[in-house]
Amino acid sequence: MNRGLKMALLLSGLIVVSVIVSLKFGAVAISWEQLWQGGHNQGAFAFTIYEYRLPRAVVAILVGAMLATAGVLIQGVIRNPLASPDILGISHGAGLAAVGMMILFPAVSVLWLPWVALAGGILSAFILMLLVRANLAPVKLAITGVALAAFYASAIDFILLVHPLDINQALLWLTGSLWGRSWDQVQLLLPWCVLLPAVLGLSHPLNILVLGEQRATSLGITVHFTRLIALAIAVGWTSAAVAICGPISFLGLIAPHLARQLVGGKHQILLPTGMLVGALILLVADFVGRVIDPPIELPAGILTAAIGAPYFLYLLVKMR
Repeated sequence: MNRGLKMALLLSGLIVVSVIVSLKFGAVAISWEQLWQGGHNQGAFAFTIYEYRLPRAVVAILVGAMLATAGVLIQGVIRNPLASPDILGISHGAGLAAVGMMILFPAVSVLWLPWVALAGGILSAFILMLLVRANLAPVKLAITGVALAAFYASAIDFILLVHPLDINQALLWLTGSLWGRSWDQVQLLLPWCVLLPAVLGLSHPLNILVLGEQRATSLGITVHFTRLIALAIAVGWTSAAVAICGPISFLGLIAPHLARQLVGGKHQILLPTGMLVGALILLVADFVGRVIDPPIELPAGILTAAIGAPYFLYLLVKMR
């Protein structure tokens, strides 16, 4: 049994255990017997399990996997191990659109929030492409993305400062919370899974692209097309994830690095391992946020940021 398969089985087992534990613990503790009975009967425990905790766990798995995959794709395209979906400004663009809707148009139904955030993320990607035009050079992409992210973050701060009485919902969403997520959000995320074969199909081109543009071209890889497809999928998955849960800080940076430490840099193994690592991290972060001081919940985005910021500094020191 190769190393990649062993890690996949181990991570899958940890995810299953984390889901079971997250179903049991929370503001209302459920015994193992009640958990078993709730899984086979109707009643209060069944409602808590199937309508509250289980869909929340599924959302955490899907969002974590999507953000981690987006991080792997962006790092492979830009060839910068410190890159993440945030570096392109996608998360901040989606956040700006969502905050603008919640504060400037409070009468609009919250059911529109995922679609507005998704539109904001896609629009920010179009703006990025418009600025870099046909030049998808890694350095230009990174610098332009950082500049746009700073602009979107400043715009969010401006809106919050101008409307200080209407910021509670926006602040909760900006922290990256899975509170209140249900099967409706799962249904919004599942259609994006049809892109999974395309993601796995990028494994070989990304492996070659690591060698450099000229060598990749000489080996038959269409560099521009590969970058365009990888960035398009990363933008779509990041926008969809942020639309559902808000910005989850540093997850797109941490998960790819941990996956590389576990299985190396071969994308055929790195991509699925990154998905599992991202799903596990967000699942555990949401669980810890729920049980650390019930009934108060800490947003998962705060916990991922608390882990990701020191890890980012560690990478800067290690790679200087």
